[in-house]
Amino acid sequence: MTQDVTKDAWRDARAGRAGDGIARMITIRYATAAAFLAAGLLSTPAAFASTPAGYAGFVADDAKITVIGNGAVSAAPDRMRLQAGVEVRRATAGAAFGDARKAAAKLRAALLGAGVDEDDLRTSEISLGPEYDDYPKVSGYRAGQGVEVLVRNLDRADRVVDAVASAGEEARLSGISFEIGDPAKALAAARDAAYKDAAAKARQYARLTGRRLGRVVSVHEDGEGRAPIPFEGVHLMAADKSISPGRQSVGVNVTVVFQLR
Repeated sequence: MTQDVTKDAWRDARAGRAGDGIARMITIRYATAAAFLAAGLLSTPAAFASTPAGYAGFVADDAKITVIGNGAVSAAPDRMRLQAGVEVRRATAGAAFGDARKAAAKLRAALLGAGVDEDDLRTSEISLGPEYDDYPKVSGYRAGQGVEVLVRNLDRADRVVDAVASAGEEARLSGISFEIGDPAKALAAARDAAYKDAAAKARQYARLTGRRLGRVVSVHEDGEGRAPIPFEGVHLMAADKSISPGRQSVGVNVTVVFQLR
């Protein structure tokens, strides 16, 4: 039969009817395969048993859906990090460096007097270099020393800033940041939110594809992120304070693989 169909298709092609001949050949071959299947002479994978029209569709036994859930919670920071230091300019390198060290010691004493723990002070920078009015002629030397201050009690934040200012004209204040000392509780809440988000997305996609959501195959936490949320409203800052930590967002992304039924 196949040989006759091939000859017919060849004749049709020469007569300009190749499409009709090939269609007849395919139809007859599918009919033959169907007859073999009915007789049990051929086997077909279970995955294609429900898709007789071709190979499109889900693999029934192994269908999965992968979704990414996002979760974020807002929390108030309870710590402050202050970048401070001293800077001096003198005629000689030795004088500049020596006076910078003296000024740094004075700053350190002021910070300790403001209630900062000694373990929360860390030297972050030491610098010494020439200055020029008319290069290469050296006009003097500039020396500096930086310190990072961890303030664990935000009620002392203003006092610590004032301590830097009181350390003398050599004192410098270069930056401030806030952080959550123990983010475990916020992270746990963010994970709950991320998983609920992933499950909601998976249920929606399963419904859209005419399936039902099955068991969880795997869960992978992609990481965490923290981004500051802009300060909202003066009600978060007491009237006698000039520093406000605002709020921060603790976020988690989670990738969840579900089975589909």
